[in-house]
Amino acid sequence: MNWISNFVRPKIRALVRKADVPDNLWEKCPSCQAMIFHRELESNQRVCPHCNFHMRIGPTERLAALFDDGVYQTIELPEAPVDPLRFRDSKRYSDRLKEANTKTSHKEALVVAHGQMGEMAVVIAAFNFRFMGGSMGAGVGEGILAAARLAVLQEAPLIIIPSSGGARMQEGILSLMQMPRSVIAVDLVKEAGLPYITLLTDPTTGGVSASFAMLGDIQIAEPGAVIGFAGARVIEETIRETLPEGFQRAEYLLEHGMIDMVVQRSELRETLVRLLKLLRETSPPAEIVPIDAALAGAAGKTNSGTDPHEHEPDGASDRDA
Repeated sequence: MNWISNFVRPKIRALVRKADVPDNLWEKCPSCQAMIFHRELESNQRVCPHCNFHMRIGPTERLAALFDDGVYQTIELPEAPVDPLRFRDSKRYSDRLKEANTKTSHKEALVVAHGQMGEMAVVIAAFNFRFMGGSMGAGVGEGILAAARLAVLQEAPLIIIPSSGGARMQEGILSLMQMPRSVIAVDLVKEAGLPYITLLTDPTTGGVSASFAMLGDIQIAEPGAVIGFAGARVIEETIRETLPEGFQRAEYLLEHGMIDMVVQRSELRETLVRLLKLLRETSPPAEIVPIDAALAGAAGKTNSGTDPHEHEPDGASDRDA
């Protein structure tokens, strides 16, 4: 046994070798290209501390940040037909579903959860963009209907958080049918007199934006989120004009009256709780005055007023006229 090669050399290598640095220790901001330490990024809810760019987050992180103490329960989504058209492009659609399931540990691009928010019962349906771009197929349509029915059953507000590229092309017309089905789900909630709020995140496009995403009683968006139907490049090529700066961004839609609020991710929970309290707690904070008493008081004030011609002699008004 050569003690130099087997003992001395490994010791020397251990002294001079650099420690392995995990690849995910730092992350580059897609907007300003700044390198951000992963702990700082996670503590800031994946918002760049340098340029305020809101990076995409998954439904697990989203739900944990919104529910009280991060505690919630998910429901099992109804079964939907798998690969009903037996679609195949470069891969089989069934294989794509298996890959997405392995990557995200979810069966579909939607997670439906219920719990407490500000000590109020709430149902939240959050999209997962990592699952085939958050595309809306029959499974997502079933999930939205299930979320609406659960909200009606629990007499709870419904919040939907889309992050989607639109309809799922691998399901063809069956995917497009989910647009009216999702609108029916929204109608179930509204007919029950329950609040329906949409939180639009990056991106909210295609058939999703053309259906349930833009039907909220209150529509909130995260800063910089892309919200629209067709892509900006397609629109430019169609109308043969240059689009204005910031077109289809959340701030642009707010300026043009398409959405109600643009809220920082760190303030979303507080904002949603405040809105839900305003919508749910309908009892007035002040004493109710009967309408008869209010009218009588108003009439008394009118009668007690001074008539400018009250003390004028007869005919004075006629002479002035």
